[in-house]
Amino acid sequence: MNKFLMIFGCISACLLGSSATAVSAGTTANNGRAMIYTNSAGASTGGTRGQQGLVNAYQQNQRNTYFLVTQPDVDTACRQKIYNCLAEYCGDAIIVPGKTSGRCSYATEIELYNYALLCLQKDTSILLPQYSTGTKNNIGGTNTAARLCPSYVQQELMSYLSMMNMADKLTKSHSDLCLQRRHELEAAMACHSVALAYGNETTSMLKNRLMESCGVGVTGGSSEMISRFLNAGNMGADIWGWADKIIGLEMNAKGKNWEAAVDAVLADYTNRMNLACGDNLQLNTVPHASTNTGYTNLQNAVAVAANIAMPTATTNTFNPYETQAIAKEVTSLYDIYEFNIAKDVVQFGLTNNALTPNAYLTSAQMDSMQQAYKLGTKVFIVRDTARCFIVPVATLTQNETSLVSQAYATCVSR
Repeated sequence: MNKFLMIFGCISACLLGSSATAVSAGTTANNGRAMIYTNSAGASTGGTRGQQGLVNAYQQNQRNTYFLVTQPDVDTACRQKIYNCLAEYCGDAIIVPGKTSGRCSYATEIELYNYALLCLQKDTSILLPQYSTGTKNNIGGTNTAARLCPSYVQQELMSYLSMMNMADKLTKSHSDLCLQRRHELEAAMACHSVALAYGNETTSMLKNRLMESCGVGVTGGSSEMISRFLNAGNMGADIWGWADKIIGLEMNAKGKNWEAAVDAVLADYTNRMNLACGDNLQLNTVPHASTNTGYTNLQNAVAVAANIAMPTATTNTFNPYETQAIAKEVTSLYDIYEFNIAKDVVQFGLTNNALTPNAYLTSAQMDSMQQAYKLGTKVFIVRDTARCFIVPVATLTQNETSLVSQAYATCVSR
């Protein structure tokens, strides 16, 4: 019995001894509570305490996040470098006091491209600071703007030019000069409509209408604008027009294609607004028909006096390379005392063969008369030693009748 108890006691002592050894090797007494040291993988380790591995991983993740958020990548860093180069080169220059203009307003793309490359070549600073530990001592500068950024120049240059143009347009469109030109164009459009509607009225009536639409009291209007629309298309624009006004006593008449002249005035104000505001407004007008396709009074008077004719595209001539005056003078070989005899002489010269004997006209005169009639002559002036007769052979217009009667006022017409 005693031997059995002795054996049982030895076994118990051995068990208690190994348990004590295990506790002392893996635990510490902390008010009766044991702490297990494990690493981030959950296995026990002797180098870290508690959750230290998780703490290290969290700190590394925080550092990575910080660099991703606060430090740029290569593309962003290079764009910033290139933008700074271009902004420094294209800064505003003072033209006159209070007015500035960009130096690159008229710079070419190749000029800016070359300057950006030269600017980058001088920049040997570290491009990405988060990678500087391993690369700042490397030979060749692998982490510099000069090495990494030239390939981004073209794309960033296009972006910069686009932003610069948009900024310039915004600046122009909000400038005081642009607003002034916009108001001016609005007034000009109102006067344009009035000038077309009342262009053939009297000068005083047209001027009063223009003053109401774009006069000094109207926003954007001016006396200069009234004068330009009032005089647009006047016959006095050339020497023929002035003389035509005086001869015909039509001081309010407009010249040929006067509507187009009125449109040209409005187009000028449109261009002024485009230049001031940076816009590209296009002016669309209604096509106008020509209102004066014939000769002016002065041209007809010169044609009658000088025995020539003014060429025109609408004249139906026998020979397109020749022209003829409206009136042609013929001198008779014998005296003519009556208008009827003068009329018979003209009819004989136009209807008979040029070689037919005639007591009043030579063969050369008859041939010349026939050719003149074919080429458009409407009146023959028959003269003798003391008298002259006006013999029409075609229907005359009112202006032609007036001019012939004034040019040959001493001749007998019937």
